[in-house]
Parts: sequence; C-alpha cells; structure tokens
Amino acid sequence: MTRNADAGVGVGADVDVVVVGAGQAGLSSAYHLARAGIDHVVLDHAPRPGGAWQFRWPSLTYGRVHGMHALPGMELSGADPLRPSSEVIGEYFAAYEDRFGLRVRRPVDVSAVREGDGGRLRVETSAGVWSARALINATGTWDRPFWPRYPGQETFRGRQLHTANYPGPQEFTGARVIVVGGGTSAVQHLLEISEVAAETTWVTRRPPVFRDGSFGEAEGRAAVALVDERVRRGLPPQSVVSVTGLPLNEAVRAGLDSGVLDRRPVFDGITPTGAAWADGSRVDADVILWATGFRAAVDHLAPLRLREPGGGIRVEGTRAVRDERVHLVGYGPSASTIGANRAGGAAVREIRRLLARERVGAPTA
Repeated sequence: MTRNADAGVGVGADVDVVVVGAGQAGLSSAYHLARAGIDHVVLDHAPRPGGAWQFRWPSLTYGRVHGMHALPGMELSGADPLRPSSEVIGEYFAAYEDRFGLRVRRPVDVSAVREGDGGRLRVETSAGVWSARALINATGTWDRPFWPRYPGQETFRGRQLHTANYPGPQEFTGARVIVVGGGTSAVQHLLEISEVAAETTWVTRRPPVFRDGSFGEAEGRAAVALVDERVRRGLPPQSVVSVTGLPLNEAVRAGLDSGVLDRRPVFDGITPTGAAWADGSRVDADVILWATGFRAAVDHLAPLRLREPGGGIRVEGTRAVRDERVHLVGYGPSASTIGANRAGGAAVREIRRLLARERVGAPTA
C-alpha cells in the first residue's frame, strides 16, 4: 500500500500526487493511486467522510437517490432505502476509507495551486503547503451554488435560500413558496413542499423537458458526449441531467396531473412581497427557493491560468490541456458517480506515464 496522509506524508512534504476532495471522484482516484503504489495525499475540507452527500437534506432518502454507483472495489449493498442518503453514503464512504487505508486529511481547505519549484506544483492549504508532481482535482460543485440575479432581488422581505441550504419541507409549512429552476432538485423540492405549503409556484427559464421510457447505456453515452463536447471546447460544463431531460416517473406524473408542476416562465423582477412579470401579473410569496444549480469549484486553480476564453477549463479525458500535471475528475462528463469512478482510473493511468517520463528525464510538455 502506498503512503498516504496519515502514514508518513507530513505537512509541507513533497509527494507525487495531491488529491483535492474526498467525494466519489477523490476516493476513486485515491483507490487507483494506492493500487499503483504512487505516493500521494488526499485533502478534504469537509468535516467528515461523505463528500457533498453529507450536506444533503434529510428528506432525500437513499431510495430517492438518482444513480448512485458503487466505488471501485467495494459494493454498497443492503442499505435501507428509507434512511437519509447523507447517512447511508456517509457511512459507506467512511467504511471505504477504512477498508483501503485512504486516510484522508480533513478538514483542510486548499486556497491556491500555483507553479512551484523545479517544475512541481505548490498546493497551499490551511494545514500547510504540499509540493506535488501532479494534482487530481476532485472538488465537485457543491461549494459553489449558483444564485442568478434579478431586478429587485435585494428588496424581497421574505426568505431566500438555495438548494445547498435546503432543510427539507417542514420549514415551509403554511408558506407561499416560489421554486426557481428546471432540474431534478427543483422537481423534488416542489413535490414535497407542496404537501405542506399554502401555495407553490414553479418558474423556469426554459420549458422543462420530461423524458418518458427507459434510459439505457446508449442514451447515457450520447448525453455524456454532449457534455464532453462543451468541455473539449473550453466552455463551462453543463450537468448530464441538463441534456437528458427530467425522468417521468410516477411521482412526477402525479405532480403534473395535480398542477404542482404547472410551470411558469421565469419572472422579470422581484418585489418586496414576491415576483412580477412584464405582462403585469404578480405572485405573492414568503419564500423564494433557488434550485438553480452549481458551478465547478475550481477557483483555487486560478493561479495556473487554466481557463479558456469561453470560461471553462479545456480537458482531454481528465487532463487539463493547458497543464498536463493537472487532472479534473468529477468535472463535466465525469460528474456522475459512475463517470467519476472511470475518470479516477483514467487520471491515474496518465499520471503514471507522466511520472515515468520524469524519472527517465524525458520532456514532460
């Protein structure tokens, strides 16, 4: 087994690889690094195992999780579908770290990755500085909730919150709630909030597209290819869900039939008491819930100047085109749980080749 965070790699040490993030993508990468015998450290800013799952709202039970794929080498089986996903997956990740000796350093905040000495990367953190030959960035999106801006937003006298801070439906009992967003989270929020709220209103920028029927391997590959094409062009990645449409399951059908999922176009402005449209119509609200998605948490990579003019980081596979030492796992087409697993293995294969070239003195560019 390779050395890791608590088995010989000290603060400020030189390592072959730093992994940033210990969610699905980070743990998958660490697993493959360990199997390859590559010296590495895993840094995670969360307080405990579980990646972003540990922050999910209690009403998102494991049985409602969309497409959770097991980590490499250890299945997740026998979980109670009625337990909160935050508990089930948090316990699974903790058991996985223990089984494979992936002793993650946490909580550690990575503030910047910049050019270091001798062709190495300098990783600056709240726990010191590491020097690495390569970096696997597996920070996901949860830490960067996207809040769109609309005229009058600051005047709203009610409560505004984002999916990232969604507490579950109980806090909305008797309230008038506007849910903004066209993704799976918005639909889930609406379906459960509508059972306790006085009134719900759903608004989206574009008409939602519902997908009926099965979604097989061929459809999955096609959807991932669309996301991959944007990343290859250096554009900010879209979620896979954004190109697959919303699954038309029994609960969604019921929401459509009842009118809960009767969508309105997004408002033109926000008033102190709700929202207003250009045609003069208004909706009063006590709460605006922004289910408007997330952006890639990659600001700490800014000193390396990896972004393209289109605003994204162009990658080939998992490798940043502007710096082959940097791999982004769980970014764009590998943002799904199964995609993160595969990308972790692919990144480690490329890093092995990079390290081998360095050891024989071959050029790395």
